[in-house]
Amino acid sequence: MSPDFLRPVRPLIAGITALLSTSIAYAESTHGIAMYGDPALPPDFVSLPYANPDAPKGGKVVFGNTGGYNSLNPFVQKGSSPWQLRFWTHEGLMGRSWDEPFTLYGLLAESVETAPDRSWVEFTLRENAEFSDGTPVTVDDVIWSYETLGTEGHLRYRGLWGKIDSIEQTGPRTVRITFNEPDRELALIAGLRPILQKAQWEGKDFANAGLHDIPVGTGPYIVDSYEAGRYVNLKRNPDYWGTDIPFRKGTMNLDEMRIEFYGDGTVLFEAFKAGELTAVREFNADKWANQYNFPAVQRGDVVKTEIPHGKPSGMTGFVMNTRKAPFADWRVREALTLAFNFEFINDTITGNAQPRISSYFSGSDLAMQPGPASGRVEELLLEFKDDLPPGTLEGYTLPESDGSARNRSNIRAATKLLAEAGWTIQDGVLRNENGGAFTVTVLLQQGDTESETAIEIYTRALERLGIAVSTEQVDSAQFTSRTSELDFDMTYFRRALSLSPGNEQRLYWGSENANTPGTRNLMGVASPAVDGMIDAMLASEGHEDFIAATRGLDRVLTAGRYVIPIWNFDVGRIAHAKELKQPENLPIYGDGPEYMPQVWWYEE
Repeated sequence: MSPDFLRPVRPLIAGITALLSTSIAYAESTHGIAMYGDPALPPDFVSLPYANPDAPKGGKVVFGNTGGYNSLNPFVQKGSSPWQLRFWTHEGLMGRSWDEPFTLYGLLAESVETAPDRSWVEFTLRENAEFSDGTPVTVDDVIWSYETLGTEGHLRYRGLWGKIDSIEQTGPRTVRITFNEPDRELALIAGLRPILQKAQWEGKDFANAGLHDIPVGTGPYIVDSYEAGRYVNLKRNPDYWGTDIPFRKGTMNLDEMRIEFYGDGTVLFEAFKAGELTAVREFNADKWANQYNFPAVQRGDVVKTEIPHGKPSGMTGFVMNTRKAPFADWRVREALTLAFNFEFINDTITGNAQPRISSYFSGSDLAMQPGPASGRVEELLLEFKDDLPPGTLEGYTLPESDGSARNRSNIRAATKLLAEAGWTIQDGVLRNENGGAFTVTVLLQQGDTESETAIEIYTRALERLGIAVSTEQVDSAQFTSRTSELDFDMTYFRRALSLSPGNEQRLYWGSENANTPGTRNLMGVASPAVDGMIDAMLASEGHEDFIAATRGLDRVLTAGRYVIPIWNFDVGRIAHAKELKQPENLPIYGDGPEYMPQVWWYEE
């Protein structure tokens, strides 16, 4: 064959060769993976930037939880377990650095490999990775964990399973997961799934296991002893497999951690003042300023530490159940928001020391911008113009009061909106056209004194509108059960959000599970616009498109008036025994479950 025959196709061959070379280079195994760009830490990093690799090991600490528990399995829907367990006792193939928006580094897996379009991801297990009982972690354990959590586990784990086309062993220590939809984040989410021991659950009912069936994990801590509803004691595993890997250097330094359970926050705080607890997190700025002056603080035995952060505000407030008729109407939700006299309530509870949350991603570059939508944000939203709540495109801001107790102008505005929605005062009672009275039951957890105070003030305003309000205070187990069953009109709500929001947004406010018991979409929002913004966010290949989609989502959620926002936790506040020490470097995410106690240490 003449060489000239190939001349017309040489450019094509060269292009294909270049593309394949690029794909192969991109698909090489690496020590970490970032949502966008490259990991900040090099392959030979020594430790996470906010950990002290020379931190001493040792010490015993005691923390406090309110309420109780009836399960030690945090991976199933049934029961209520101590929230700390999944952070202390179990691990994923990868671990997250909290000093980057969304980057993972090797944990149980020594390396990760992915397709250029992230249609698949492959993990290689470390040879020495093992469970707390000394048995090795195998690819079979990994595959079983993904399938079991995806079909029988807590709802937070099930979404990923539906997006997996296949999961298969590709080598002695390698497992490949192929996805069935384009979503660049799935490779990272897969890396974070906890790995359980298959052999432990053979012949057992994983989803309905009893209290004594404590899942075996690979994490640094194991449950040493417990008494249902009273305490859980954990000890650092002396044979923990991962002590020397870079991701773990300078972390998990405490020898023993105990969780004591108290009836409410007041009793817990008194226990801390008495020296029974080692550290507490304080979320009220006024209390921080005025009630942390007890003798142990004055002596220097207790230290007050403030930890700034750069993450979004998230959403904290009182969520309305839109599955119920009164709250399905945006005008009713706006009226109830108008009646919530935030300025007066904030002054009463926090001394105006904490600013109000203005949107779900406020305080970050992901937040919706003031005024009308423009540019790429407007383009994305216009695709759903018939589904948008009023104010989405035009711009929406939370109503403000004059700070007085009466809040007259906002009450008048609320009365007008309620009338437009078909609710009018009849003999002092707000009724609809059928004579049905407007009633609201607020579900609160026992010991939540701040919410109780806020609702007491709010109740007086609602009564002026002719609305009858009742408050139900239940223990933590009942609160979990009631919210899981969506059995509430209004309740306290908190969703922390990251600098790299992704698939968890479907869990929080996606339509698919809006009416499923156990859903985290407590408000019941089922909006094509919300789903569309999440889809656009997850399909974004560039950072600018990602920001536009997130700002669009922020607009739809905020203008939807699903939650009455309260104050922002703009700084972390931890009061702790002087023996507890922390690194000098702070992560951009500030405080959180994987900062204290994970990178702190005990020093006499």
